[in-house]
Amino acid sequence: MAEIRAEEPASTISKTFLIKPKLKSKPRSLPQTPESKYWSSFKSTKIPNLVSSISSLSFSPSPPHLFATAYSTSVSLFSPLSLSDGDVSPSSTISSFSDVVSSIAFRNDGLLLAASDLSGLIQVFDVKTRTPLRRLRSHTRPVRFVKYPVLDKLHLLSGGDDAVVKFWDVAGESLVLDLMGHKDYVRCSDCSPVSPDLFVTGSYDHTVKVWDVRVENSRSVLEVNHGKPVEDVIYLPSGGLIATAGGNSVKIWDLIGGGRMVYSMESHNKTVTSICVGRVRKENDGAESMEDRILSVGLDGYMKVFDFGNMKVTHSMRFPAPLMSVSFSPDCRTRVIGTSNGIIFAGRRKGKENVESGRVGNVLGFESISEPERRVLRPTYFRYFHRGQSEKPTEGDYLVMRNKKIKLAEHDKLLKKFRHKDALVSVLSRKNRENVVAVMEELVARKKLLKCVSNLDSDELGLLLTFLSKNATMPRYSSLLMGLTKKVIEMRVEDIRNSDALKGHIRNLKRSIEEELRIQHSLQEIQGVISPLLRIAGRR
Repeated sequence: MAEIRAEEPASTISKTFLIKPKLKSKPRSLPQTPESKYWSSFKSTKIPNLVSSISSLSFSPSPPHLFATAYSTSVSLFSPLSLSDGDVSPSSTISSFSDVVSSIAFRNDGLLLAASDLSGLIQVFDVKTRTPLRRLRSHTRPVRFVKYPVLDKLHLLSGGDDAVVKFWDVAGESLVLDLMGHKDYVRCSDCSPVSPDLFVTGSYDHTVKVWDVRVENSRSVLEVNHGKPVEDVIYLPSGGLIATAGGNSVKIWDLIGGGRMVYSMESHNKTVTSICVGRVRKENDGAESMEDRILSVGLDGYMKVFDFGNMKVTHSMRFPAPLMSVSFSPDCRTRVIGTSNGIIFAGRRKGKENVESGRVGNVLGFESISEPERRVLRPTYFRYFHRGQSEKPTEGDYLVMRNKKIKLAEHDKLLKKFRHKDALVSVLSRKNRENVVAVMEELVARKKLLKCVSNLDSDELGLLLTFLSKNATMPRYSSLLMGLTKKVIEMRVEDIRNSDALKGHIRNLKRSIEEELRIQHSLQEIQGVISPLLRIAGRR
């Protein structure tokens, strides 16, 4: 039986059928710095369903460093040790509040917990028994913060929407001082790590005031203007610097230098709601040391880590909700963040760490931590030859680059296996005319196309006739497909006569050819009209 040869020189379609897949572009990310790896090593655990916004978080200064969280009219205590086991249930809950809890604070020995609510009441609880020991009421409006002086177990500090800062004698359940000077809501405070008599407060009047309870007239000893309503303020470990948060900025002030602003960090897009001090491990010339950092969270959902020694942001992390509070554990192993929708994102440091003996007078409780030294892999170890793909090559390594394998389409795989008929049926079922014509040309080159046509069953022949009826009249493919159509009809005329479905395909094919002939006749008539006009126009 004669092969179709006249179509080969007219074909301009390539006979290579490798289809390069559309590879997803990989995001280009900068390599992580050692500090980013440190913060990313905190294994995140989600504590959900706490009803409302997490208004305050606080860690106990004493091991195992329980952390308390204030939400709605409750205070729950969680154990960081249970986070490693995936247990997110609270170890205990205090619910003896008549209004929303606004702030909580542990005493420096971790035995007592003070909590304030929006009714203006302050309560002091025994952490073990959850028994309320003291009830302090003097504020006329909601209390926004409560703090224990770091070096004092007998007094308490509070402030609220009445713009008054109060200094309490907890043992006597009495008020010692009313400190007035703010002109708007007092929202935050922190106590000096070096003196039991100094503390700092921040207000919505944009000011931050430093107080000394030894001053007789009860006036602030220093005042700085943040420029925006102050949401949070903290002492840095040296005691000579403070950090304030308000608007989208965190500012550092030098108290010893008379309240001079040292730096303003403005990397948040929305209001910064809470800041705290954290620590990161650093290696300098083989020796390990701990360096202080400022952790800030905001309504934009970001947590930023700020190195105030070098005045730069060293790490950033995104969370799926506005963030309201943040706290860092004294043993540097746990970081907790509270959101506006009642979820706590608790991060627990991976690996075993040994906490060294605490420093005397380390009021923030950030002790040194020693991490067991990791064994360096050498070629003499069996595990050296089983390193992962993420292992970075050393200077002396020889890199062997492997070409990416091109994924073949199903019909290309069948052609490689010389399954010609299956390849033709496969590409016809995909309904991609370019691929179908390319496979047909390859079969013509292999002198197998007519043999494949003769071996098609009725359903497969129906696929071929459907393709021919839709595409045989297309000028791009007509040189090949019209000749193939003639051969198919001649070879399979008996099958077509015996099948009503195939007769329907032939009728469709006939209609498409008649339509194409009608169009061609119309075009020739138009050409006959236009050609004389063009010749006349050319003479002029």
